[in-house]
Amino acid sequence: MRIRPYAPHDLDALYDICLRTGDNGRDATGVYADPRLLGEVYAAPYAAHDPSLVTVLVTDDDRVVGYVIGCRDTLAFEEWREREWWPPLRERYPLPDPADPSPDARLVRQIHDRTPAPPRPWLVEPATHPAHLHIDLLPEAQGTGWGRRMIEHLQGRLVDLGVPGLHLGVGGENHGAIAFYSRLGLEPLSAPDDGGLTLGTRLGTQDAARPEDTPSGALRAR
Repeated sequence: MRIRPYAPHDLDALYDICLRTGDNGRDATGVYADPRLLGEVYAAPYAAHDPSLVTVLVTDDDRVVGYVIGCRDTLAFEEWREREWWPPLRERYPLPDPADPSPDARLVRQIHDRTPAPPRPWLVEPATHPAHLHIDLLPEAQGTGWGRRMIEHLQGRLVDLGVPGLHLGVGGENHGAIAFYSRLGLEPLSAPDDGGLTLGTRLGTQDAARPEDTPSGALRAR
């Protein structure tokens, strides 16, 4: 396997991997009626916003089996997403019936939600952890050490851009991912809420993970 920069023809693979890891690390194919909906929220906007911060993991025949995606400035990304990304999706996905409890309905409500984000001290100027990332690997790529290398690659890019720190969100039940990030030196930035946990690290200060370490599961940037 090897890592390489993202190319536009990789977009469908981002959607696919996001879905196949989207149930706290498990395959969410049977969870969502619309197979692209999860990727519309957690993968594709990053490729549209700044493809230079998207790296893919590929097999010898160039099949994409994982990705790490991120942004250097969370608040700027959220402003762009509200201005450019959400409006066409809100037209494509009308608000569902309030009584609809399905996973698809919950994601569509998230697309339409304009509620201000709760206080995030790590984003208050001068922001200590302005960047964030998502990483997802298919099972065949987990436990290989590539997850650590991909995160280190993105961290190096962010350091080159002068970014002081990054954060990420992880599902509260994704214990393997939480343990992995803890070994990388990421620490909780706030108390868990809504089943999720926000972790962060100052760039250049994290401890190295063991070669066999790798994350699993869809991560939720907050």
